[in-house]
Amino acid sequence: MSLPDFSQPTRDPAFVQDPYPAYDRLRALGPLARWVELDLPCAAGFDTVNALLRDRRFGREMPADLAEPVPERLAPFYAVDALSMLEREPPEHTRLRRLVTRAFTPRRIEALAPFIAARAHELVDAFPDGPFDLLPAFATQIPIDVITTLLGVPGDRSADLLAWSHAMVKMYQPDRSRAEEDAAVTATLDFVAYLEALIADRRAAPGDDLLSELIAAEAEGDRLSAEELTSTCILLLNAGHEATVHAIGNAVAGILSRGDAPGRLFATPEATAATVEETLRHDPPLHLFTRIALGDIEVEGHRFARGDRVGLLLGAANRDPARWTDPAQFEPSRHATGQLAFGAGLHFCIGAPLARLELATALPILFARCPDLRLAAPPTYADSWHFHGLTALTVTR
Repeated sequence: MSLPDFSQPTRDPAFVQDPYPAYDRLRALGPLARWVELDLPCAAGFDTVNALLRDRRFGREMPADLAEPVPERLAPFYAVDALSMLEREPPEHTRLRRLVTRAFTPRRIEALAPFIAARAHELVDAFPDGPFDLLPAFATQIPIDVITTLLGVPGDRSADLLAWSHAMVKMYQPDRSRAEEDAAVTATLDFVAYLEALIADRRAAPGDDLLSELIAAEAEGDRLSAEELTSTCILLLNAGHEATVHAIGNAVAGILSRGDAPGRLFATPEATAATVEETLRHDPPLHLFTRIALGDIEVEGHRFARGDRVGLLLGAANRDPARWTDPAQFEPSRHATGQLAFGAGLHFCIGAPLARLELATALPILFARCPDLRLAAPPTYADSWHFHGLTALTVTR
């Protein structure tokens, strides 16, 4: 069955600022449609996206005999990316995820709550008078401080980590430029060199941090190569702050745009949890996640050949009116359990508990300390689309 065509340039300014009307058009075409500009079958409905995320007939790793050669100039980036557990399937994925999960324990995550709270208070204390951009003043700083503390990376390198991460994630844009590719490769080389030196230091003098535990597990014979250790650290550092920065910024923008008194949204732990889930449903930080057919498969009447890709639109699924009443409305009372901001299935985000903790700890402090916080200019989204986050969030208090 041929799929209906859907046309939407991904760098159209109107689409970047508000992609949801386009998702409604795509969803109306049926369970699957071919996004012309991406040349990719895509799913926008909740049920189809949720099912395909959990369908083990699809994965993240291209079968070796179908993989296209990597251009030599991009080899440094893909050498790291190919070893990431996000890009691998069992048994390698199982081994890597088990290893990280063993070190990334609920106890270790929960122990960060006092640090997150203290850091949130410090940042609010430093807010300037008059209008200011909340992204660098609050939303960016908390996730980078948390993930560097968790891993045991010196905080004085935060600016470098942010720059490297921002450059590397550009490689996941479907319409990236040659300049963005070159910058990503340079960032990868710098990031790897830095981590190799840091890992050598931790081998000599282990600390009470996640990196030291990963090294210890490697030493105990869990078959984690040095290259996999470096790739895993880059994944945790990049994913550990990149999406959470967007989640905090998008959440604050959504709450302030609603015009309601934020205090009641965080009046109880239950209200806080519901508000966090609704912010993630309403405007999630990641909008596109791809899967690869691991065999010849039929889905919704469409035949996928082995190696074919499918685009799963998390942002669209989270606004599906078949799943959510008035999905365009930000309404924490709906209790948005089951939203897909963190994905689902085998590759469900391993950092989801940490991201939820950061949101549930930092947001109540922000609005308690700044009860009159309000937008001083319309929020503007960065030209990255599938990593859906703000480029500025100008507020006043």
